[in-house]
Amino acid sequence: MNKVSILGCGWLGKPLALSFLEDGFSVKGSTTTEDKISVLESLAIEPYLVDISDFEEYDLFLESDILVIAITSKDVDGFESLIAQIQESSIQKVIFISSTSVYPRINKVMTEEDEVVPNHPLVAIENLFKENTFFETTIIRFAGLFGGERHPANWFKNGKPIPQPNGFVNMIHQEDCIEIIHEIINQNCWNQTFNACANHHPTRRDFYINARESKGFEAPIFKNEEVYQWKIISSEKVQSFLGYVFTHNDLLRI
Repeated sequence: MNKVSILGCGWLGKPLALSFLEDGFSVKGSTTTEDKISVLESLAIEPYLVDISDFEEYDLFLESDILVIAITSKDVDGFESLIAQIQESSIQKVIFISSTSVYPRINKVMTEEDEVVPNHPLVAIENLFKENTFFETTIIRFAGLFGGERHPANWFKNGKPIPQPNGFVNMIHQEDCIEIIHEIINQNCWNQTFNACANHHPTRRDFYINARESKGFEAPIFKNEEVYQWKIISSEKVQSFLGYVFTHNDLLRI
């Protein structure tokens, strides 16, 4: 399988596409913005305009072996329409990028077997893929994303207070996201659900103080909250299944 389509060539999808090109894949990439078509073309990514909420047909875009879905849409109806098209296409394998936001903050370590937030749209979308038998899907629940132009020092600007300073940080670097996707494909690891999050979980207070200091910014402001809510995302499964070792595993060195 050397043909891949990436639905959503944004912060994650575009560098992911470039990494596939380096590995010799034929790469198709989508955007919802016409202005970005020329950008993708200049990078040797075959570009397509795709908005799953428009309910159009995307036959040419889906002429691939693997589909990586890296969009932020939570349009359940749009995904139902997309899945109907995937099952009629040449796509054999799907990687759906989900989020650890599906887990509630109930003051415990969360694994893939733990409860999720009731009625979360991402859970509904995950289930659509899990229940489909026309192709194989692996779901990756990424923690908070950083790397590239996303630096935590730039979050909570203009004196906006940061909530839950005594809670814990669950983050993953862009480079680890990309490498985990490659490992799933290289190891033919399908029909699985993985959490993906660095093993280091400093407090939100320590993390954001450090992030802002690293850029020479003023110290952040924190909310004083009496109710203590947190979760720690376990990545033990992705490490044991894939033998994956995180490149960016110290969140106080960003």
